[in-house]
Amino acid sequence: MSGASARLSGPPVSSMRRRLLLILLLVATPAAAAVAGWRMVGPTARLAQGPLVVEIPAHEGVTGITDRLIDADAIRSRWAFLAVTVVRRSARSLRAGEYEIPRGTNVVGMVKLLESGRVLHHTVLLPEGATVIELARTLERERLATAEDVLHVARDREFLQRHGIEADSVEGYLFPDTYQFVRGMRAEEILGPMIQRLRARVTPDMLDRARARGLGLHQLLTLASIVEREAVAPEERRTIAAVFWNRLKRDMPLQADPTVQYAVGKERRTLTRADLQADHPYNTYRRTGLPPGPIASPGLPAIEATLDPAPVAYLYFVAVDERHHHFSTTIDEHAQAVARYRMARGRN
Repeated sequence: MSGASARLSGPPVSSMRRRLLLILLLVATPAAAAVAGWRMVGPTARLAQGPLVVEIPAHEGVTGITDRLIDADAIRSRWAFLAVTVVRRSARSLRAGEYEIPRGTNVVGMVKLLESGRVLHHTVLLPEGATVIELARTLERERLATAEDVLHVARDREFLQRHGIEADSVEGYLFPDTYQFVRGMRAEEILGPMIQRLRARVTPDMLDRARARGLGLHQLLTLASIVEREAVAPEERRTIAAVFWNRLKRDMPLQADPTVQYAVGKERRTLTRADLQADHPYNTYRRTGLPPGPIASPGLPAIEATLDPAPVAYLYFVAVDERHHHFSTTIDEHAQAVARYRMARGRN
């Protein structure tokens, strides 16, 4: 009798199983939801391996941005990304540009990054003696601007007037230095800071010293650009500048090879006799005085050398190796130096 009553007072086995299943379901459902949610907002397998660069074009809507991030394997879920932008009310404030997404970034971090506009910066070096054409090629190679756009802006009259350049080009007015640019900048926004830096680095004192020598800024940059392209060894800059000043005082042609290279479009290549005879305003073998404008971007050392030439009487020089020159006062001395150089080059 007592055993029977004990069996009747306990819950049925089937009822206990249902309760256990219900408890397990209640525990497992939030856990499963959490795992699923984490998978949706967590970093992708690609970002788990390392950083990723993604470019967001200007005027791209939030759905277009989402598609790009999905295609780049930067996010796992389209809906998770859109949901976070809605919660943060930033769907219309995501910024265009090129972003380097850090390793392990989840969807929330992705949205915050695009909200911040912390885009990837590209370092561009404009070396001393570089030309606008060389800069245009560099910018195109870095995918910062097309060479065509850069060259168009470099000669655009409105752009030149806006920056106070009374010349046909920005040639010589771009200060040699290291710059930081981002993709999406217009060519005007790239060249403008280079001009502004030149204005800041060429001081009023330099301009006063140039005027004392009969040069305005344009003429100073023109002569300094020739010194820049001719001088390789820093210790020769002032001597080379002196040669050109001495020739100008005597109304002698400068006979500077870099001006002819600029005229015939040979840049840094060897010239021929025909090149030296080219009828061109920049051919300083055929024309006396300074050419119409700079042939490259001179650095401060070349500008200083032009303003403070060495106290020498040299009128000629010839290269004796890749860096150095032999200087002469008379044409006879120069002819002998040229002959020696050609003989030595022939032996090599």
